[in-house]
Amino acid sequence: MSKEKIDDSYVHEKSVDADYVFTEQVGHLLRKAHQRHMMIFQEMSCEPNLTAPQFITLCTIQSMVSCSITDIVSATAVDQATMRGVIDRLKSKGWVYLSEDLKDRRKVMISLSVAGAELLKKMIPCAKDITEATMSDLNPAERLALIFLLKKMGSGGK
Repeated sequence: MSKEKIDDSYVHEKSVDADYVFTEQVGHLLRKAHQRHMMIFQEMSCEPNLTAPQFITLCTIQSMVSCSITDIVSATAVDQATMRGVIDRLKSKGWVYLSEDLKDRRKVMISLSVAGAELLKKMIPCAKDITEATMSDLNPAERLALIFLLKKMGSGGK
């Protein structure tokens, strides 16, 4: 690396790796696509107080009927600490309720409330529109390829 003297107290290093363009890197591109999707989600959501992580959590709970936080973490790939906060907010909004597991009283089970089920019934069509808006610049083949590649990357190539 070449060094350039800026002033007496600071030396700036110039990169000699001109082939690395951060704006072309997968992490940067995924982050930009994710940011765009989150913006679309907030703009098009049928419920302005619902976030995307809360929505996927509600969908997960609905698909499992009653589940533990560990079950939700496994299904969503959201870390446990974050998921605890999501569950607390969903509970405070009346969209889920917590109960003891009948087999293990130390285990907390999470279920959709009637209000949570009604919210999902309203949100699913919005979610389809959100997905459509997110992928609006892609043709059908590109959409299939994107979903295939994202699934492959998310599973570690399996």
